[in-house]
Amino acid sequence: MSRQASGLMAWLLQRTTAIYLSFLAGYLLLKFIFDAPADHAELVAWVAHPLVAMALMLGVPLVLAHAWVGIRDVLIDYVRLTNLRVGLMTWFVFIIVASGLWFMKAIITAGIGG
Repeated sequence: MSRQASGLMAWLLQRTTAIYLSFLAGYLLLKFIFDAPADHAELVAWVAHPLVAMALMLGVPLVLAHAWVGIRDVLIDYVRLTNLRVGLMTWFVFIIVASGLWFMKAIITAGIGG
């Protein structure tokens, strides 16, 4: 794949994830402003609703992909030393993967994912 195609794919991924995440963030903001769950049990019941669970389960990988593309582009543009750039990219990959695993553990522990 050429560098131009790679840049176009990163641009497209960044924009499409931003669209979904803006709708999700807007929904969550309105939900918690106007109809916030009264207690933990109500929150768990709301998150367990299939549409909400599906939206959140899709949202987290999209947040992680969006973050990766943004961080990668900033590092490519502004970190000139190759070894430092590769080291920082590796560090951020570990952070993003750990965040995704933490989310999966939280969902499984809460009993929502299964």
